[in-house]
Amino acid sequence: MDRTSGNGMQPILVTGAAGSVGAIGRSVVEGLRQRGLPVRAMVRRDDERAQALRATGAEVVVGDLTRTNDVVDAVAGCGRMYFGMSVSAQYLQAGVTAAAVARAYGRLEVFVNMSQLTVSEVDLTSTFESVQQRQQWLVEQVLGWSGLPVVQVRPTVFMENPLFRVGFSSIAKYGTIRLPFGRAKTSPVAAGDVAAVVEEILAAPAPHIGRIYELTGPRSHDVDAMAAEVSAALGRQVSYTDVPLEEWIDDDLRPLGLPEHTFQHISTMARLHAENRYDRKAEGVEQVTGRPPAGVADYVRENPSLFDR
Repeated sequence: MDRTSGNGMQPILVTGAAGSVGAIGRSVVEGLRQRGLPVRAMVRRDDERAQALRATGAEVVVGDLTRTNDVVDAVAGCGRMYFGMSVSAQYLQAGVTAAAVARAYGRLEVFVNMSQLTVSEVDLTSTFESVQQRQQWLVEQVLGWSGLPVVQVRPTVFMENPLFRVGFSSIAKYGTIRLPFGRAKTSPVAAGDVAAVVEEILAAPAPHIGRIYELTGPRSHDVDAMAAEVSAALGRQVSYTDVPLEEWIDDDLRPLGLPEHTFQHISTMARLHAENRYDRKAEGVEQVTGRPPAGVADYVRENPSLFDR
């Protein structure tokens, strides 16, 4: 059944709309609604987060991205689609399901896929990546074969990722960033910038079809330089404590009690950082939004409670 808004535009389907790390889906829904665009938000559970989405004026549907019938119902009548899902052992099944349903539906103007920057280095025989990264690479392959009007969005590590959340958590207590990166560089990106890119593509997809956008922060620098940015933003001295990788995994990451799939992914990201594989600088945020990405100091100023003593 087709559902159109008062201006005749079909809804934009946003999956993963309840949000987790960075709440990309939720931010995209809010941004599109602020533009007056019709949105259908797909969530896993009908809870208070779903109610908050309804309060924006979005239509909310409850479903499981791994269940074909649920995805068929969610896509029906929509004109554009964003596929995003939290780190999950079921990610590959969900991604292939979404691609298969979208291809059979055959009426989407755009299919925006949330991937990640690491997949640009993955190939048929690589072994460095996490299971999650391999799954995201495979979903990109499927979408490439699908004939769909795809846009690939590949952010690097989010500032809101547990990797940095753990590293930053010791600032308030000890005045130091604990991470196992050595002298390696990184360029974390703010989730808000990633959401802004997705929102812009969904709002006006035509110039973006077939493109790959790699998203990073404004600079790639080591953690000593990052600590200097944090110090300037907080107005007090913050240092960097370089922790051996296995010690950091056992003492800092493992206590979070993450699911095994997520734990393997985050610990792999930590190892890849130590190997300097995240020393990347890309222009995707500015290319799409017309403004430069936020840096670490901006993140600190916008989230002061995370760094308070």
